[in-house]
Amino acid sequence: MRLQLAVVALVLAGAGCVRETRVANSAELRPAPPASRSIWERQIKNATDAGDGDYQLRVLREKVAAEPDSVPDRLELANAYRDRGYPDVALEICRLAAARFPVSGEAELGLVQTLYAMHRPAEGIASLTRFLQAHPQQDQAYYSWLGLLHDQAGEWALGEPEHRKAIVRAPKIAYLHNNLGYNLLMQKKNGPAAEEFREALRLDPSSQLARNNLGLALANENAGREALANWQTGADPAAAHNNLAAVWIEKGNYVEARKELELALAYNKQYPAALKNLELVGRLDGQPATLAAKPSETRWARWKAGFLKLFVGPLEDSRTQTAP
Repeated sequence: MRLQLAVVALVLAGAGCVRETRVANSAELRPAPPASRSIWERQIKNATDAGDGDYQLRVLREKVAAEPDSVPDRLELANAYRDRGYPDVALEICRLAAARFPVSGEAELGLVQTLYAMHRPAEGIASLTRFLQAHPQQDQAYYSWLGLLHDQAGEWALGEPEHRKAIVRAPKIAYLHNNLGYNLLMQKKNGPAAEEFREALRLDPSSQLARNNLGLALANENAGREALANWQTGADPAAAHNNLAAVWIEKGNYVEARKELELALAYNKQYPAALKNLELVGRLDGQPATLAAKPSETRWARWKAGFLKLFVGPLEDSRTQTAP
């Protein structure tokens, strides 16, 4: 569910003062220098200056001023500030929108999406949970985002039922099955995770993310050959063998990892990911970051190969293909 992020004019409340009475010395009688501005005040000033010099921002601010009850306009303004490197300003705009329009699901989702982007899941979970308690929604997006926020917080077990609620409401959306599958994968429930990834691929065969995740679930279940076949469906052989090598590295099986990396580099000797993983294996197992040397052919083997090529022709299982 795509939502435009929106906005409100910012109003900064003045900080309260605490009066303190004491005897001042002569140095304290001199006028105090002006207090330095807070980081927040500087950011607001910078954001305002940026908005004054940015035609699109200026137009959006004028729209919000002209239509103060338009949630989409507020969220669009917040999104524009976030895209320009002012996430705190965007967040404050979204907070003000959610506070001004407490029954607006659009404003609430704009807020939690911004919190998610800023890696502040605890605040997003609290806000969205309160909203759903006060305004039960049938839309899958609310539960999906609540699941994602729990996932971001590392609360996988709490996120799982929210992902399932989203799927109950929209069982034919592929990414919802992928999200649940990833949640299960992080809980080491590899079998059920694989089923969700398969369902995601059934609904959207082009989803490379679901295909990669399925391969990871299969590899974790020690179904390495099946994982390899799955990865090769959507990627080149070098990438597929490198992916399997990465799983072996994570499991600490460096011998098998080297075998897969050797196969990956046999397909593409300059494959960057495989070279990087080979270097990593070398650091982890203390062995040289090189592949096993292939045994050199004997004179007899070379003569035999030449004889077969001259009188018999290419073998049927040769990997070399001639151009048509």
